[in-house]
Amino acid sequence: MSGAMSWRFLKLYILTLMFFSANAILNVFIPLRGHDLGATNTVVGVVMGAYMLTAMVFRPWAGQIIAKIGAIKVLRLILVINAAALMLYGFTGLEGYLIARIMQGVCTAFFSMALQIGIINALPEDHRAEGVSLYSLFSTIPNLIGPFIAVGIWQWQHMSVFGIVMIVIALSTMLFGYQVTKDTHDSENPSEHEDVPFNAITVFSQFFKNKELFLCGCMMIGASVIFGAVSVFMPLYTVNHTFAHAGIFLTIQAIAVVVSRFYLRKYIPSDGRWHARFMMIVFALLVVGAFIIAIGPHLNHLIFYISAIMIGVTQAMVYPTLTTYLSFTLPTRGRHMLLGLFIACADLGISLGGTIMGPVSDWLGFQWMYLICSCLACVMMVMSYAMKKILVK
Repeated sequence: MSGAMSWRFLKLYILTLMFFSANAILNVFIPLRGHDLGATNTVVGVVMGAYMLTAMVFRPWAGQIIAKIGAIKVLRLILVINAAALMLYGFTGLEGYLIARIMQGVCTAFFSMALQIGIINALPEDHRAEGVSLYSLFSTIPNLIGPFIAVGIWQWQHMSVFGIVMIVIALSTMLFGYQVTKDTHDSENPSEHEDVPFNAITVFSQFFKNKELFLCGCMMIGASVIFGAVSVFMPLYTVNHTFAHAGIFLTIQAIAVVVSRFYLRKYIPSDGRWHARFMMIVFALLVVGAFIIAIGPHLNHLIFYISAIMIGVTQAMVYPTLTTYLSFTLPTRGRHMLLGLFIACADLGISLGGTIMGPVSDWLGFQWMYLICSCLACVMMVMSYAMKKILVK
């Protein structure tokens, strides 16, 4: 195998799978555990949203640090911190979960930036989309079984089992990660004096100055809000309305993401041009999927589960498409930090899916909350159509 599927990159994809395996369990377990402890949807949303909110803040800084000292040194330190965060879950309650989520957010910011920047820099231009898509694919594979493990642990009500699972994941990821970084040479040439016209603080102003970054970032935030609302509140939604099964829904969604990212990865544009029709079709799936979720309690379970496929296909396509497009259009100077800022938009959207949609669901109910998500997807669809005309001006 060669290109994005060579063994050199496959080892990094496997490390990605192991790193994100804990989250596949935590994304379902924490809301259910919080519900048992009497937490409101708002509190659950804050705890879950803290992870991506922290990652968002640290993304641009991560890009700057990685550019200076290289990805390998960063990865080794991050794997240790991530192991400590996962172990913390086994010995604390909801307050400790919040601290652990913040620690995980910092780790994710540096981990994903290091791997994605390395993939983009190492692959030829016509293989960039495939590499980014495969990275995203392996970060999603744990969701195939994670929800079932989480629901099983929750129903079993044995917190010691939960703690053991987290410790095993933490140690195995750290040990494998150290082996990968030992066998992998850092191909980048870190520069402490790179001429970048902004730093980790002022880079946030570039979001409003760069048209491509602003428009892609807004679309990423909007889509991620919906993805976050689905992943955080689907377990509580199905339990409260006593219909369907959250584990089945989230697993179907994960299967859709995995299959789409593998079989459709070569169809993702990798030419630096904006493909409006492609993005409109992708966002149309999100509109319909969110609407079906909103009226899910009144539908047959089979139809409800079909919406998981629509959400999954959208999730598989949006992120790698926008990331690849920006890898061509962003200026060379400070590109790492600007890409970090864009990826922070995905983190912000996921976080808002919990922190904002939590109070909305407390106020209006889950069904109206998901209907609002469907309307938001309509806005993203219109933006994708208008983007080319806006950029010409």
